[in-house]
Amino acid sequence: MDAQDTELKKELDAALKARRELGEEYESALVDSFLEKVDLRIDGAVERRVRRQFAEQQVATARGGRAAEERDSWGERFGFGIVSLVLAIPLSAIGTAHADLPGLIVTWAGIVGVNVVQAVRADPSLFGGRLRGRSREGGWED
Repeated sequence: MDAQDTELKKELDAALKARRELGEEYESALVDSFLEKVDLRIDGAVERRVRRQFAEQQVATARGGRAAEERDSWGERFGFGIVSLVLAIPLSAIGTAHADLPGLIVTWAGIVGVNVVQAVRADPSLFGGRLRGRSREGGWED
């Protein structure tokens, strides 16, 4: 129990004691007074929470629009590249078996395309600026 909880409990005890002493005619006023104090406490807690979330959002925006834990690490990008190269071997064999050289070219165009999309997703400024399309906020950019 923190200091504010203790204070609120003391105020509730005082309101109940005052109700016993003053009688039922003052019950409504005592309850209203206590609820006003509870409302102020709730408002303060909500305000602190909103300020904290707003500050976290500003920090995320200052870091490039993504929170630190959302950023791709070098290891994740390296792992994606290794996995795509490992999968390229059987995909190349399948493409060549079904359509010879054109199948191999289409297969590698797909592999390169997936890696380019991954690279741009990790660093949107890779090709000299922002690309058109969906923004991080969920809307569409011009």
